[in-house]
Amino acid sequence: MRFLYFDRVDRLEEGRRIVGTKTFALSEEYLEGHFGRQALVPATILMESMAQLLGWAIVHAHGFQRTAIVSLVEGFTLTSARLRPGFAATITGEILSNSATDSLGRAWISVEGEQLAAAERIIFTHFPAEDPAALEALFRYCSGVDRRASPAQGEGHV
Repeated sequence: MRFLYFDRVDRLEEGRRIVGTKTFALSEEYLEGHFGRQALVPATILMESMAQLLGWAIVHAHGFQRTAIVSLVEGFTLTSARLRPGFAATITGEILSNSATDSLGRAWISVEGEQLAAAERIIFTHFPAEDPAALEALFRYCSGVDRRASPAQGEGHV
């Protein structure tokens, strides 16, 4: 992954829900020289952070035997203009349906309890994972999820 748009997974409910955190800092590489004097976090980055986190929830639900590629996003809304870097966001994704070939989910981002952005429908297409063990290792590295933790309980930092 060239860009990782979440810092950690805080909660993971097997096959149902994932909650993570992302701090959008002024030092983010994509902000360099892009917006002149007033840097703003692009709405597309918010959408990507929701898709990345929800995608990992789906991959985890399939035991790392399948990968998930976004095939459709519908109903994206930006509900707040709070896009200046320097905020910590909570990203939540829910799996609404899941099969061997595709998944449907929804996701939203909030800052201090205020919803910033949401996607009503995110559809993922699935493909067999080439190396499930490597995929699981990448997830654990990127998410901070420890193999010994019990993600099904969903309590605290998994």
